[in-house]
Amino acid sequence: MFTEFAQYVLNGLVLGALIALPALGLTLIFSVQGFVNFSVAAQMTVGAYAAWLAGAYLGWSSILMLLFAFLVPGMLGVAADRLALAPIRRQSGAHTALMLAVVSIALNLAIENALRFLFGSNLNSFDIPVERNLQIWGLSVGPQQLRNLVTALLIAVALAAFFSLTRWGKAMRAVADNTDLARLKGIEPRNLANLATFIGMGLAGIGGSLLAIDTSVDPSTGSRLILVIFSASVLGGLTSLYGAVLGALIIGVMGEVAMIAMPPVYQSLTAFLAILFILLVKPTGLLVGAEGVRK
Repeated sequence: MFTEFAQYVLNGLVLGALIALPALGLTLIFSVQGFVNFSVAAQMTVGAYAAWLAGAYLGWSSILMLLFAFLVPGMLGVAADRLALAPIRRQSGAHTALMLAVVSIALNLAIENALRFLFGSNLNSFDIPVERNLQIWGLSVGPQQLRNLVTALLIAVALAAFFSLTRWGKAMRAVADNTDLARLKGIEPRNLANLATFIGMGLAGIGGSLLAIDTSVDPSTGSRLILVIFSASVLGGLTSLYGAVLGALIIGVMGEVAMIAMPPVYQSLTAFLAILFILLVKPTGLLVGAEGVRK
């Protein structure tokens, strides 16, 4: 019984590590721009297709494949932001954040349908050899799952170094912690918009590519996880980058452990319950103080 439970926890940690990357992207964009950009799900799918094209047709190495999966959605995300969202953002009003969220949903659908037009609706798999699962202390884990977990952790460490050591990273962190105080220090959040969008969408792209390598890619790859990604970000506090990672790991483990008592088709129900619980008990999230969300 304990081994079975530990297996579900391990599976949840692997899934949570992959969810953490797009959740970090969503949180970073919200922290700097002040609205929830739901098109992060479509950019996750763009990254998955970019990696698939680089690996299956161009024969690129894994590192180049992941770099391509970061750059393509990053640049596409910035272009979509400048064309569709920036004009609305300049119209400051009471409903601007809501309008931006609605337009980002429309963007998500437009990109998803464009991918469906270009590649069809079929599942596409990466051309990688089938490997036997490893047995570690009685737990079973696939080699590709381990590689995905290590890759996600390395990216999270690199991101933490970027936010701790670089000028741009410190500025973004300051905006995420306290926007008003950051402005007093001479940091203008609008000047960070393009960089935050590029990094946020790129992270989503890498998350999508790692998920696709482990499973497959189709136009709905990101949309199927948007509730899980959003709940991870909300659970972490929506403005806390470390909270996004913690929220993703919790959601991942909850979703897997829940399958002990319910069929896998209801796995996403745990994400909805997590959002409901955190909004009722601690609306500011796990790692955000009493002042609440970003103003």
